[in-house]
Amino acid sequence: MRFTYCPDCGQKLTEKIMGDEGYVPFCEKCDRPLFDMFSSCVIVLVADGDRRVALLRQNYISDKYYNLVSGYIKPKETAEETAYREVEEEIGIKLTSLEFAFTRWFDKKDMLMIAFIGKSQGGEIKLSDEVDGAQWVDAKKALGMVHPKGSVSYELIEYYLNSQENF
Repeated sequence: MRFTYCPDCGQKLTEKIMGDEGYVPFCEKCDRPLFDMFSSCVIVLVADGDRRVALLRQNYISDKYYNLVSGYIKPKETAEETAYREVEEEIGIKLTSLEFAFTRWFDKKDMLMIAFIGKSQGGEIKLSDEVDGAQWVDAKKALGMVHPKGSVSYELIEYYLNSQENF
């Protein structure tokens, strides 16, 4: 989100050069820059010990493709805390460990996605109200069930399959 007005005083912002950042919206009344803001979220590939991954069906995201656990980072929460929380909230699985994979910009929603691989003991999936269905799927088969190549879910599954540790 790019600011047009100051969120504190309401004054229309001007553009001011701020070092290497170039032109940045600036409030002359409050004497401060207002850098662009965006949402941050996590996406977690939940893996069990048998090279299976948890795939979710969330119809508000897609009625055609499955996806991985994801969610927005709350204020005062780390990305890692969000990953553990979202996995437990959405599918009722406790992670035993978490490994950072990569970050990706998601243009469609102007957000930064922080990708993790979460290790679990597997078990019964318990759905939250925002999940329409979920299942354990062989990781190779999962590639054909998520949005085709280019999606963060697809990329994270590929990353998992190509990782040398593969949990």
